[in-house]
Amino acid sequence: MKIRHSIRFRLRPYGKKGNKYQIQMRASYNSQRLDFATGCYIDDPDAWDGDAQFVKFGYRGQNGETALLINDTIRKRRDLLEWTFMYFEINDINPMPWELSAKYTERLKLTTPKLPTPEKKEDEKEKAPEKKKEKSSDLFEMFDRFVAESGEKNAWTKATFQKMATMRSDLSTFKKDLSFSDLTEKTLTEFVAYLRDSKKLHKPRKKKGEREDYDEEDLTGLRNTTIEKKLGYLRWFLKWATDRGYNTNNAYKTFRPTLKKTQKKVIYLTKEELDRIRQLEFSEEELFLEPVRDGLLFCCYSGLRHSDLYNLRRSDIKDGYIEITTVKTGDSIQIELNNETRRILKKYEKIEFPGGKALPVLQNQPMNRDLKKLCQLAGIDEDIRITTYKGNERHDEVHPKWELVGTHTGRRTFIVSALSKGIAPSIVMKWTGHSDYNAMKPYIDIIDSAKADAMKKFDET
Repeated sequence: MKIRHSIRFRLRPYGKKGNKYQIQMRASYNSQRLDFATGCYIDDPDAWDGDAQFVKFGYRGQNGETALLINDTIRKRRDLLEWTFMYFEINDINPMPWELSAKYTERLKLTTPKLPTPEKKEDEKEKAPEKKKEKSSDLFEMFDRFVAESGEKNAWTKATFQKMATMRSDLSTFKKDLSFSDLTEKTLTEFVAYLRDSKKLHKPRKKKGEREDYDEEDLTGLRNTTIEKKLGYLRWFLKWATDRGYNTNNAYKTFRPTLKKTQKKVIYLTKEELDRIRQLEFSEEELFLEPVRDGLLFCCYSGLRHSDLYNLRRSDIKDGYIEITTVKTGDSIQIELNNETRRILKKYEKIEFPGGKALPVLQNQPMNRDLKKLCQLAGIDEDIRITTYKGNERHDEVHPKWELVGTHTGRRTFIVSALSKGIAPSIVMKWTGHSDYNAMKPYIDIIDSAKADAMKKFDET
């Protein structure tokens, strides 16, 4: 079941002097409100950005606490509360407020050290201890603990919590009483077969024209690349359980099934396609696409992720560059402005947006939808073939390019454009915030392929 809810933070005066403010977390669901303490306080209400839901960068409290530390803490509290909602969702429970609060508090306490157990009495020592049988639910209880502990420690995003909730559901559906001792190579192989052949998809892969029915292929079974990711999540959990002594079955360490796959295709826009989008003229009914176009072009010429574009503030724009702390990684980066990014910023500089935002940017899902409309209008309709494997079975799907464009296409376009202009990968990585050179390899392969195609033109008569 899905529990519709929202989580917001707010300031509340704290103490009798009125010079201290508590950051409180409020959950709203089922027409009810529930407040949670975060343990975070600030002494300057102007340092709180209510729209962005964080303490403004540069703030430092009387005890030396920084905005980065406070924001990290409240983000962890929010993610833990999101996990709590997911716990009830996957268990098909609509919780009462006290149940939600109790489960949240229970998970919060999991990160605190355990108290030592009391010594046994003499008469208890004489009794032979009974060998405790492994409970069939132990694996799932440990999985919940793993999610709570690792999510808190590593500040997982809502998306990561959702992936882990789906992973737990897959294991439970595969075998309801699954235990650590069950996870032999044979059982792991059966789990892969279940994911490939039997797992019911949350959404059908594709619709067959205008008909209401779907093929079985559209409704069941994961592709190899997705299965490989799920096995990665499972190994992560089992390593955590093994390190803490909960699991002694090491079959997962050597389990490496052959999963045929292809390199993921990088969807980016060529210079000609960018020009087509830039020169597109809108009818009166299509004018809502103009800020969507500007947002896409800004990403194509700055390399920003959608999350950073969405959070871009006027205060982030300096003399000749923008300076941001990225939402995904928390890295502080500087990106110099160019003619295109200056033009777009100047276009909106006299318009006031909520929270001091620099540009009118939609949230991820509606922007993805409108980007497809934009690119379809611009005639970005080159056929792109996507090849995937399900077991040893190859699947080829051909899509017009506009169907494959999304908010991340702008960032990919920026990287390909920069490398094709001969800019060193090390400089591109400073703009994009990539710390791993391997992340650049797919883009470098694209440039190498383009160079090879260009050289063939010398052979043309």
